[in-house]
Amino acid sequence: MHADSGRILIVEDDVKLAALIEAFLVSQGLEVELLTDGGGAVERILASNPDLVVLDLMLPGEDGLSICKRLRATGYARPILMLTARSEDEDHIQGLELGADDYVNKPVRPQVLLARIRALLRRSADNEPLAEREVTRLTFGPLVIDQARREAWLQNELIDLTGAEFDLLWLLANNAGRVLSREEIFNSLRGIEYDGQDRSIDVRISRIRPKIGDDPELPRIIKTVRSKGYLFVAVQP
Repeated sequence: MHADSGRILIVEDDVKLAALIEAFLVSQGLEVELLTDGGGAVERILASNPDLVVLDLMLPGEDGLSICKRLRATGYARPILMLTARSEDEDHIQGLELGADDYVNKPVRPQVLLARIRALLRRSADNEPLAEREVTRLTFGPLVIDQARREAWLQNELIDLTGAEFDLLWLLANNAGRVLSREEIFNSLRGIEYDGQDRSIDVRISRIRPKIGDDPELPRIIKTVRSKGYLFVAVQP
């Protein structure tokens, strides 16, 4: 699967909008399946196993947040992108906390949606067998992060990380000792410019910290450097 191709399943009850998005994405080389009702969406997604899911927040039958939560509970690990007509931080934060990888506000600009989809597909496009890949592993005391296996352990216990959380943790750890700005992080993970308002990186940092044994109130592993960004401390206490 390449970032310029892939199977996308869209759950959107606005039939006209869904048709417009489908036509645009198909014209860009993507294969698209549409669902217009949240009821039965989880079962259909698990059955068809698309490369990426686009979920509207407000849906008849079952809302997008509930669908996202249920998908992640089954172990579904492929990217989920949320569409929301509301711009409140709470909606975005809740979606990210339930396992969504990204979100796009309505009204949807097809070019922006395509850019977000391609960025997410690039992150999940590594289909090489593990044996053929060079195992890249970083160790910081009791914390071990393995890029090839896309897994991390603390005190030999597997850490429960979403795909987006692992990508962010690896990026920070692989640049240990260097402050990464939000602009650098945003561009590296999403492939687009930081708009100065998106809080998804901060939300993920707050979720990662306790998972890796960091103190959310007084972090010593992933430090916030005021007005600059985030620093992963190379030498762990």
